[in-house]
Amino acid sequence: MYYPLSALLIECLILSIVKEHDSYGYDISQTIKQVASIKESTLYPILKRLEQAGYLTTYSQAYNNRTRKYYALTDAGEKQLLYLQNEWREYRDAIDRIIEGSEHHDEGL
Repeated sequence: MYYPLSALLIECLILSIVKEHDSYGYDISQTIKQVASIKESTLYPILKRLEQAGYLTTYSQAYNNRTRKYYALTDAGEKQLLYLQNEWREYRDAIDRIIEGSEHHDEGL
């Protein structure tokens, strides 16, 4: 897709993915890559920030003789996700109104 994602939208996607099931970084990146090009250098700092904010918690689990770091959604993360989903809907709806031509440019002037 052509449109770049903001860090805030990536946060919303990450929280949405982890809400469905605990996940590890590579799995999260592959899901996000379905809609946008994202590099690990972008993803991991956002995951760290979400963890530091208390929205995600982590645990390690063995997989094929390796240890994976899994991310899980916290209660605070679920509240943040609901907030971001609502913000996304309002943003998306406003964009759709403009693109579809139903937004009046002279309103509020």
